[in-house]
Amino acid sequence: MPAGPASRLFALGGLAASGLGHVVKESARQMSRGQKPDLASLLFDETNGLRMADQLARMRGAAMKVGQILSMDSGDILPPAFTQALSRLQQEAHIMPRDQLERVLRSAWGDDWRQHFVRFDLTPFAAASIGQVHRAQLKSGEVLAIKVQFPNVTKTIDSDVANIAGLLKLLGVAQKVKDLPDLIETARVQLHEEADYLREAAHMARYADALSDDQTFVVPRTHAPLLRPNILPMDFVEGEAVETLTHAPAATRNQVIETLFGLVLRELFDLRLMQTDPNFANFKWRPQTGQVVLLDFGATRAVPETTVEAYRTLMQAGLNEDRERLIVGLSEIGAVNEAVLTAHRARLNAMLDIMIQHLRRPLLDLADRRFVPLIREKAHEIAMDHTTWQSPPADTLFVQRKLSGMALLGVRMRATIPLRAMVAQAIA
Repeated sequence: MPAGPASRLFALGGLAASGLGHVVKESARQMSRGQKPDLASLLFDETNGLRMADQLARMRGAAMKVGQILSMDSGDILPPAFTQALSRLQQEAHIMPRDQLERVLRSAWGDDWRQHFVRFDLTPFAAASIGQVHRAQLKSGEVLAIKVQFPNVTKTIDSDVANIAGLLKLLGVAQKVKDLPDLIETARVQLHEEADYLREAAHMARYADALSDDQTFVVPRTHAPLLRPNILPMDFVEGEAVETLTHAPAATRNQVIETLFGLVLRELFDLRLMQTDPNFANFKWRPQTGQVVLLDFGATRAVPETTVEAYRTLMQAGLNEDRERLIVGLSEIGAVNEAVLTAHRARLNAMLDIMIQHLRRPLLDLADRRFVPLIREKAHEIAMDHTTWQSPPADTLFVQRKLSGMALLGVRMRATIPLRAMVAQAIA
């Protein structure tokens, strides 16, 4: 696993050389057939896309994190083969060689780092975009999950993000997304925040305190003596993967999803603080107690007052089935602008009418997706008008990412929840 800037640069150079070699070869082959080569398509065809994914996986760190973000949020503007290659990064985990891991641990805890433990499993039981997680037992008997960051992550974030930005320019994305530089900068800042494990520990403690009155949630505690900027030791919390809920009775599935939706509403309107990564791996559940375990607070962000109140306006208008106020709310969260309203008001009105009709039921069946193709058709027409479309502000994007992720989980679990009543209570 390349660790230092020089080795990472060498890896990127090798990737570029092999990629260009493939382009030259395929261009010659197409020209021999009388075809005009499409250089962009060749550069990011299936062969080079897979090669790119393999190289990013070997480097891990911020490069893989950016790849995940692009795969999730920009699939509609990337070549399909490249998007599929990036998706592999979300499913495949590369881990540090053992000698590299031990160097990280010695640097953080000293040469005698093993003195703290009765047992430390050097093989990780989980891996993330910028680190891996190990199980260990202290001499006191406490069992910990210890997140260890890959070497030099913070030193390479800026260069990795710059390299991804360069790839996007080659793809012509800059011409399609007017505010691409702002989105790239937002990703860069978030990556630096996620790499600060002291920051994550503070957010974990804040959530534990805020939810201490609700026994439905379990938040791990940090083991402060071993906490470092690149190592996060916390309680090892037992629980089942949230995906196993698919086999649970309907009442159980409904209860867990209602609990998670309730948490999102509480984050937005009460805590004004939101863990914005809806990755299913960040949640576990305990079948015996019905409790939900919350994991990974690296993507936690404060929600500004203006964003909170804009969502309050939007949700109140939804409850009132007031189309004009819905448009006000959408404007306030930055989802639409004057140019969109001028050019696409009829399409927007039609979308809102579909949503009002779908959401007016007291019990919402999240698995009922009949409205989605109708919405997608009209939304696509608006999004493809690059003369009017612009991405919402970062604060809105992160809130929407969490809301969309919870909705997707609800679909997967075939859950039914009293969403109208929950929203009414949250915004009161």
